Amino acid sequence: MTAPAHHSAFTWIRSTPIASLNLEVQEFRHQATGAPHFHLAAADDQNVFLVALRTVPQDSTGVAHILEHTALCGSQKFPVRDPFFMMTRRSLNTFMNAFTSSDWTAYPFASCNRKDFDNLLQVYLDAVFFPNLDPLDFAQEGHRVEFAQPDDPSSELVFKGVVYNEMKGAMSSPISSLYQYLTEHLFPSVTYHYNSGGDPQVIPDLSFEQLKAFHAHHYHPSNAIFMTFGDIPAVTHQERFEALALNRFQALDLQIRVPDEQRYSTPQRVTERYSVDGAEGLTDKSHVVVGWLWGRSTDYDEVLTAQLLSDVLLDNSSSPLRHALETTELGSNPSPLCGLQDSSKEMIFACGLEGTNPELAVAVEQLVLDTLQRIATEGVPQEVVEAMLHQLEFSQREVGGDGQPYGLSLILHALAPAVHGADPVAALDLDSILNRLRVRVQDPEFIKALVRRLLLDNPHRVCLTMQPDPGLAAEREAAERARLAGLKQALDAKAQQQVVAQAQQLVERQMRQDDPELLPKVSLDDVPADLVIPEGEQSQVAGYPTTWYARGTNGIVYEELVVDLPALPPELSDRLPLLCSVLAEVGSGGRDYLSTQALHAAVTGGLHARSVVRAGVDDLTAGRGVLVLSGKALARNQAALADLLRETLESARFDELPRLRELVAQERAHSEQGVVGHGHSLAMMAATSSLSPSAALSHRWHGLVGIRQLKALDDELDDPAQLAVLAAQLQQLRDLLLKAPRQLLVVGEAEQRDTLLNSLGRSLTPQLLATGLSPFTPPTPSGTVNQGWTTSTQVNFCARAYPAVAVNHPDAAALMVLGGFLRNNFLHRAIREQGGAYGGGAGYDGDAGAFRFYSYRDPRLAETLADFDHAIDWLLTERHEWRVLEESILGVVSSIDKPGSPAGGAKRAFHSALHGRTPEQRRQLRQRILEVRLEELQRVAERYLRHGQAHTAVITDAGRLAAAGGLGLEAMRL
Repeated sequence: MTAPAHHSAFTWIRSTPIASLNLEVQEFRHQATGAPHFHLAAADDQNVFLVALRTVPQDSTGVAHILEHTALCGSQKFPVRDPFFMMTRRSLNTFMNAFTSSDWTAYPFASCNRKDFDNLLQVYLDAVFFPNLDPLDFAQEGHRVEFAQPDDPSSELVFKGVVYNEMKGAMSSPISSLYQYLTEHLFPSVTYHYNSGGDPQVIPDLSFEQLKAFHAHHYHPSNAIFMTFGDIPAVTHQERFEALALNRFQALDLQIRVPDEQRYSTPQRVTERYSVDGAEGLTDKSHVVVGWLWGRSTDYDEVLTAQLLSDVLLDNSSSPLRHALETTELGSNPSPLCGLQDSSKEMIFACGLEGTNPELAVAVEQLVLDTLQRIATEGVPQEVVEAMLHQLEFSQREVGGDGQPYGLSLILHALAPAVHGADPVAALDLDSILNRLRVRVQDPEFIKALVRRLLLDNPHRVCLTMQPDPGLAAEREAAERARLAGLKQALDAKAQQQVVAQAQQLVERQMRQDDPELLPKVSLDDVPADLVIPEGEQSQVAGYPTTWYARGTNGIVYEELVVDLPALPPELSDRLPLLCSVLAEVGSGGRDYLSTQALHAAVTGGLHARSVVRAGVDDLTAGRGVLVLSGKALARNQAALADLLRETLESARFDELPRLRELVAQERAHSEQGVVGHGHSLAMMAATSSLSPSAALSHRWHGLVGIRQLKALDDELDDPAQLAVLAAQLQQLRDLLLKAPRQLLVVGEAEQRDTLLNSLGRSLTPQLLATGLSPFTPPTPSGTVNQGWTTSTQVNFCARAYPAVAVNHPDAAALMVLGGFLRNNFLHRAIREQGGAYGGGAGYDGDAGAFRFYSYRDPRLAETLADFDHAIDWLLTERHEWRVLEESILGVVSSIDKPGSPAGGAKRAFHSALHGRTPEQRRQLRQRILEVRLEELQRVAERYLRHGQAHTAVITDAGRLAAAGGLGLEAMRL
C-alpha cells in the first residue's frame, strides 16, 4: 500500500480502509515525541480535530477538570483572558468544546470553513501545550474563598468557582451520584475510584501548585493523541502540528497508564446515601444496583462480545433480564445504569432497580442472580441473539451527525482504545469482528457460557444500595459552614486583606478589555453565500402525500408517518405526550408487547413517536400540530419497517394494563431525573408559558407542569379503575388520530427510491378521513408568570422572558442577534465569571414568541435576576463596536448553517417546511440576520425588553427560596 502524503517529522505506520464507514484510517507517529496521529480521511468538508491527553487523577479534587477549564484562559501566543469563549464568537465552528473523562481530557472542534479550522487549530494547540495558567483563572474556574461581601472581612466566607458550582449541580442528580458510588466500589484502587470531575467537598483541597504540576506531567506530546477527520489531507494537519507546537518538544518517558484493578475474591454489599426533599416521603425512593467488573476494553473481540451479551440481557422489554426487572414488584423500574459501560480500561456491567427500598436489596440481587442462572441453564432463543447482532450491524452502519459532528463521534469511539494502548482501528472496523461473532453464536452454549464466565462465576461484584436521606443536604451544608468558619478563624488581618485583594484583582481581571485582534477570526465575508437545504421530491403513494429525499444514508432507510393533529378535548390533549411515549412500547399487529419488542429489534433500528406543535411564521396563535411516528431500518428490512409503522399507528394495544402501568412509572422516573440536567430549559418553558399557545403547551406537555401531572397520574394508577380509564383515553385518542390526514416522509439512497416507494404502496392501507375534522388549536394563555419551583437541588436555574414576535416579523432577525450579543458581551462575564454559574445567556424563541434570559447550575438567585436587568441597561447606555455585533451575527449564522447527518438534514428540511419554515423563508431570514445593525438591537431591546412585561421562573430548593425572601414569586412544589 502506498503511503499517503505526510510531513517529514512524522512516520507513516499504516492505512486501513473501512468500507462500512466510507473512510480510510491513516496512522502516523511523530518521530521526536512519539505522539500518534490518526487521520480519518473522508469525503466530508466538516473537518474535525481532537487532541487528547491521558489524565489519571488520584483524588477527587477535580484537578484534570479544573485544568481543562484553566488551560483555555489564555496562552503564550494568545495572551487574552478568555480565548476559548472569544473564539466561539469569532468563528464559524460547528462544534467547540473540551471534555474531561475519567482517564483522559480532550479538546475537540469542527468547522466546514478551512480558514476557520486553521484559526481554531492555532488557538487550541497553544492553549493545550503553552497555557499561561494564571492563579486568578484558577480561582475563577476552579475554586476560591471570598467574603460574602467581598470587601468586608467581617462577613462570612463562602466558596466560589465555576467547576465547584458545576459539580454541585452534577452531583445533585441522584443518577450521577449512583454511578459515582458504583465506580468507587467497583474500582477500589485505580483512578476510576475517584470523581474525575471533582467532588464539591474535596475540590477546595486542590492548590494552584498541584494544578501546575499536573499540567507539567500530563500535558506533553509524548502523552498526547492527535485525531482528525475530513477532507483536509493528513500532511496539511501535520505541517500545522509541527509548526505550531511539536517542534518545541522532545520525547519524554511518560508511563501514564491505568493498571488493572485488583479483583475481589468475594462479592461486596455497600450502602450509600443521596439527598432528597423529604416532603414526599422516603418509601420507594431507593436504588439497588448490582455491578460487575468485566474484561479489558482494549480487546475489541471481547468488547463486542460483551456488548452482545448486554444487549441480549437488557436491550428491550422482551430481553430476559430487563423483563424480570420491569415486571417485579420489588421496585418501580429498571435502573438507568442498566447496561455495559466500556469507556474505562476494564468494562462495567450493571443492572438493578430504582423505586425500591433498602430492606429489599438482598431480594433484588437474588432476582438478578436467579434470572441469570435460568439463562445459563436454559439459554435464550437463537432469534434473540440474531436480533442483537442485527442491532450491532445497524449501529455500525448508521451515519450520525445531528447531536454532534459525525466525525467527532467516530473519533470519540476510537479514543478509549487509543488512550489505553490498544488499536483504535479495531473500534471502528467492526465488520470482521461481527463476522467472527456470527460464527461463534451458532453454538447453542455460547450465551450460556458467557453468562457463567462474566456474571455467575465472577466474584468481582458489588451490590450497591443508595437510599434517600432528607437530612443529607443540611449535613453537607453544615460541614461546609464549619469548614469555612474554621478557615476564617485562622485568618489573621494580613490574610483577610489577601482574600479581599484577590477578590478585587479577580474583578479587575474580569472587567479588563483584552485586545480581541490578538486572536484570529473570520468575518462576514467568509460566510457562505447560500444556505444548503436538501430538496425533496413530492409524489403520491397509495393515496398518501409522500416526500422523498435521496441522501447518502449508507444503506439505511428512514420512514415517518406524519399525522395532522385534530381538535382534541383537554383531557385527551393532556394524554398526547404519554401516547407518544408508549405507542412503540406496547403490542401491535395482534402481538403482545414482548413479541412486538422482539420484532422491532430483529428488523429495525427503532421506532419512536413524538408530537410537535409550532407557532405560525406570521401569527403566534396560528400554529400547526402533528404526531410523527418514525422508524429506521437496513434497506433489506424496509418492507418490514413499513408494516411495523402502519401496525403501530393503527393497532397499538392499550389493553395490556400491567405493561401500561410499567411504562407510566418509567416515564415518570425519566422525567424526574431530567430536572437537574435540563433545569434551565424547564425554567425557560415556565417563564414563557403565558406568552403564546405553543409555549403554554410545551410547559404543559414537556415542562414542569407536565412532570407534576405525570407524577399525579402515576400515583393514581395504583387504583385498577384509574388504569382502565387511562387505557380508554389512549384508545380514544388513537381513534381520533386515525381519522386525521396523514402523509409520509421517506429518506434513503437514490438507487433505493423505486423499491422503497413501491413497497410502501403495498403496505399502506387507505386513509379513512373523517369529514369536517377541525385542526388542533392549543388554548390561548394569559396572565403573568412569576414562579419559584422547588425540588432537591444544590444549585439554581433562573429564567426571565419577555413577549416578542413571530419569526417572520421584521424584528425577529434583530432579536435573534440580540441574544448572542448580550450573552457574549455581558451575561457570560456577569453570570459565569463573576457569579460562578456554569452557564448563562439569552435568546429569542420564535415558537414561544419570546425573548428569554437564563442561567444554569447557578449559586445565585436574586443577583442573577438583577443581572438580566443590568444586561438591558448595559446595551442601551454603553457604546458598542461593530466588531461585537459582527461576532454575534456570525454565531447565529453558524448555528443556522450547521450541517446535520444525511437523514437529519432531510428531516429538518421537511419538518421546517411543514410548519411554514420553507427554504425560501429560511434563506430570507438568514439574509435579514446578516443585515442587522446595532441601532436595531437597541431599538428592539427598548421596545420588547425595557418596556416589556417580564415573566420570571426559577428552579431551586425550598430553603434557598425562603432564604432569598421568596423573591416575590409564587412557590410551586415540583
